[in-house]
Amino acid sequence: MSTGNIVGGHKATLNNPNVSEDAKQHSRQVLDDEFQGGQYESPQDGQKNPGNFAGGLKATLNNPKVSDEAKHSAQDRLNNTEFGDQRTVA
Repeated sequence: MSTGNIVGGHKATLNNPNVSEDAKQHSRQVLDDEFQGGQYESPQDGQKNPGNFAGGLKATLNNPKVSDEAKHSAQDRLNNTEFGDQRTVA
């Protein structure tokens, strides 16, 4: 499980009215002790999961409902990223 998911789960516990005070206190303690009080910055776009990120950009290229401008933007991002193939927009 990723750090972001763990932090998110504890934050959700703190905001859930159906969770006991004991559980909320435990989540506060975990966030304070292990995650600097819940201060967590997620990775940037392409670093999160490069395969999924590239797949989304490729899907944009093939979607007939997407504007040409969006397709060109997706192609540029694919070309300028290490996982990008050299396929061009028709």
